[in-house]
Amino acid sequence: MAKKDLDWANIGFVYRATDKRYVSNYKDGKWDAGSLIDDANVTLNESAGILQYCQQVFEGLKAYTWEDGSVVCFRPDLNAERIYTSAQRLEMPPFPKEQFIDAIDQVVKGNLDWVPPFGSGASLYIRPYQFATGVVIGVKPADEYQFRVFATPVGPYYKGGATPISIQVSDYDRAAPRGTGAVKAGLNYAMSLHSSVLAHSAGFAENLYLDPASRTYVEETGGSNAIFVDAEGKLVVPKSPSILPSITRRSIVYIAEHYLHLTVDERPVKFEEIKGFKECGLCGTAAVISPVGRIVNAGEEILLPSGMEKAGEVIGELYSTITGIQSGKIEAPEGWIHHVC
Repeated sequence: MAKKDLDWANIGFVYRATDKRYVSNYKDGKWDAGSLIDDANVTLNESAGILQYCQQVFEGLKAYTWEDGSVVCFRPDLNAERIYTSAQRLEMPPFPKEQFIDAIDQVVKGNLDWVPPFGSGASLYIRPYQFATGVVIGVKPADEYQFRVFATPVGPYYKGGATPISIQVSDYDRAAPRGTGAVKAGLNYAMSLHSSVLAHSAGFAENLYLDPASRTYVEETGGSNAIFVDAEGKLVVPKSPSILPSITRRSIVYIAEHYLHLTVDERPVKFEEIKGFKECGLCGTAAVISPVGRIVNAGEEILLPSGMEKAGEVIGELYSTITGIQSGKIEAPEGWIHHVC
């Protein structure tokens, strides 16, 4: 066994087919035992529920190589819990949580040559997902499903890594009031693709979405939760029933309170408040934390005092601490690190 011959420090955030992936099928009211397979392709009936009515949920987590050569995952139990509740919201049979963890372990062990080496700045991105395979034509839940997990090595999600990015406020809504904004379902991300293309063509890294009811409060971006630092140095975390419950965000809140001893204010945040904030960051599994230096709203430009050269002091400390925990350099809270091998 030997690591793949890749330029690990420059692999980008792109898909590469690896050696093994996990598949389990739901039929006749139960999930089968599941197994690893070699084939990366999925075969479906033309009237499968995923194709007709978008019954699909997914997750994202990472595996890391530590300095001692061991391979770990960061808080996979929370991914197991979130995909379980996401599936319930879309009337899909939830995948058993213990079987979820076992599937992650199998996929990581089956692709050890693809886990980036310690110190490379890269990680193995793991994508569990579940979708309807059963045939439907009328609008209703399917009766058969498939759960799969694949993995691919990745670098930073945003170009430039920890260099501050520019984002814009989208003219579109990410989610509907009392809709599925808090569910990690593919249909939510499909909603954001058009506005994402517009943002990128205008030179922005991301869209910032406002609440769909009043367009007054900050929600999140297309792929990350937003966090802020106010003039007093408090971490301000937007709160809304239509924001995805990010595992990274929840971890950052704990780190801010217990490691950095910051005051954390989780509450609805009016967009107008941003003008008085010192720092902003986007957080999620893929990005970890990406600092934001500039926000544009219909021609109005907000330049964060932290600037466009590097992360602000608090966002920088949060980034260093959470990545230190993930890489084994900083001791993690109990239960946060899952040792695969």
